[in-house]
Amino acid sequence: MERLVSPMAERPRNILICSCEDTVPLDSEMVRRACRDSVVIEGRQFCRTELERLRKALAGGERVTVACTQEAPLFNEIAEEVEGAGAVSFVNIRETAGWTKDSAKTGPKMAALIAASLEPVSEIPFVPLKSDGVTLLYGKDERVIEAASLLKEHLDVTVLIKPGVEIAPMRVTEFPMLKGTIRAVKGYLGAFEITIDDYATPSPSSRGSFKFSPARNGAVSRCDILVDLSGAPSLFSAADLRDGYLRADPGDSAAVLRSVLKARDLTGTFDKPRYIAFAEDLCAHSRSKIVGCRRCLDLCPTGAITPAGDHVAIDAHICAGCGQCAAACPTGAASYAMPSSDALLRKLRTLLSTYHDAGGKQPVVMFHDAEHGGGLIDALARHGHGLPANVLPVEINEVTQVGLEAIAGAIAYGAAAVRLLIRAKPRHDISGLYNTVALAEPILAGLGFNGVRVATIETDDPDKLGENLRAIDQIDGTRKPATFSATGRKREVMRLALRELHAAAPAPVDVVPLPQGAPFGTVEVNVEGCTLCLSCVSACPTGALSDDPERPMLRFNEDACVQCGLCKATCPEKVINLKPQIDFRAATAMSRIIKQEEPAECIRCGKPFGVKSSVERVVAKLEGKHWMYKDSKKRLDVIRMCEDCRVVVMAEEQFDPFGAPQRPRVRTTEDYLREREEKGEG
Repeated sequence: MERLVSPMAERPRNILICSCEDTVPLDSEMVRRACRDSVVIEGRQFCRTELERLRKALAGGERVTVACTQEAPLFNEIAEEVEGAGAVSFVNIRETAGWTKDSAKTGPKMAALIAASLEPVSEIPFVPLKSDGVTLLYGKDERVIEAASLLKEHLDVTVLIKPGVEIAPMRVTEFPMLKGTIRAVKGYLGAFEITIDDYATPSPSSRGSFKFSPARNGAVSRCDILVDLSGAPSLFSAADLRDGYLRADPGDSAAVLRSVLKARDLTGTFDKPRYIAFAEDLCAHSRSKIVGCRRCLDLCPTGAITPAGDHVAIDAHICAGCGQCAAACPTGAASYAMPSSDALLRKLRTLLSTYHDAGGKQPVVMFHDAEHGGGLIDALARHGHGLPANVLPVEINEVTQVGLEAIAGAIAYGAAAVRLLIRAKPRHDISGLYNTVALAEPILAGLGFNGVRVATIETDDPDKLGENLRAIDQIDGTRKPATFSATGRKREVMRLALRELHAAAPAPVDVVPLPQGAPFGTVEVNVEGCTLCLSCVSACPTGALSDDPERPMLRFNEDACVQCGLCKATCPEKVINLKPQIDFRAATAMSRIIKQEEPAECIRCGKPFGVKSSVERVVAKLEGKHWMYKDSKKRLDVIRMCEDCRVVVMAEEQFDPFGAPQRPRVRTTEDYLREREEKGEG
């Protein structure tokens, strides 16, 4: 269970806003109106000349928010010195709002950023990674030995040299030297398992160069840290995202040194966030060994997701937190935890409502991460024109975690546009994010939102970022912004956001066609070919397809359909097709009847037991054609009975299920030879 840390405790929160030596224009009154339950304290230099004012704010035990991130280490140090100090949090208004050529217009933006920072945050669960420092260095020449020499005093080092190169023996054997080629590797920091071919140990009598014992394949080695200086392709997909795997070009001495320094710090126990909350009972991966949804499997860049029966399994030790699985999951089985989807929407609600209330116009929500996006924003503020006054930056863990619910929610809350800031050369495949944008575009266009409402910005250049943002068409947001508060699981939050988007749309329509792979839609059934076997009902993981216990019937509830395709794959008659669309009436519509028939009633007791047309079809196929039913009407009547009466009648009539006509004897070679002799052919 997630525990929410309430931003409003019994005492009010102190908010310290600083003009940073008069370089940031402040509107304290606007911030006070936006944060009514807080005490707003304005200053000029809290990090130097006004430290006593900070200590005084901390001394009362109230929780404090400081509108500065540059001096956060200093403020945390002061908080540790003050007895009974409350918790301290930080929000950046200088680089995101104050340092810009539009600084005279950024009052609403500053108030919105501060108010949004006070929203509750989820407590993040962690998984432990334990490393004892057992390190394997994999290389092709002396440079890997040099790297090992730098680490030998700090880690338990072993060197694996690729075959085909002569290496001079060390005067003193300070760490093991082995020969081999890594064939396969799996695992993570503290738990790598490596399969090695051409594995051999050196001879202690090696003289001019290492001589090795006879090689063998399939040797298995385990280590905590793997340093790859082989110059070969990465041993892992998305190598930068695998904890404990350090890879560098052996020809780049600076890169090798960075890897060595990183390896030195990888001993001990580390807490890694559990990025994804997973509910296997909601997963629509497969049923009865028939695969349906595999969106997350196709998107995971690290291979952390694997099939596990009817559902998938997510290895939290390998998961790097890109969030594409959660963004794509149609049922909400996988949901992001940093923050959860409902927490992110609540933050967007506060951000946009505060901005509008303070008089802000045409807001553009820009999602970005801390490392790449935060760096570009800082550079643009320090060396360029800064962010436009109407661009509201929202820092999240990974931009690829943004799902349809966040985009729909932002537009419904009044954002004129949404932009997603990503690297020019992403560290891994981000097709999941492109799929999300491709899903949002037809929905927004279909509801009358003109212009480019959602798009990615792919750049590593702060100036290009500024140019792109200032080139956004001046589009107004919705005239009646939504005010809903999102709670619940991801799927429910997505449905709510889309309904509110529909309500706020300029030109709402009931049905919008969607591209293939969309998590919404209907099913089209060839009714004439459907036998009401109800295999699709048993396979449907969400209950979108259902039956009626009283009569043969197939129902469909579009609001529950996630287009996983299990019904189509399971149907023995192959009469089901998927049609991706979003029907905004589905949430309140009753289940529609796809097909219903008269039940077959037992001719002996009258109890309904099946589909009448199916029973008669079976009778027609067997009558006069199968040995059991050629001359016996009583046997045909048994087919028209329920399971209980069938057993009774078969016992009373003493039907022999083994009374089939005797089959012809199997012919053997002797039979053929005898026939040839009889015909005189021998």
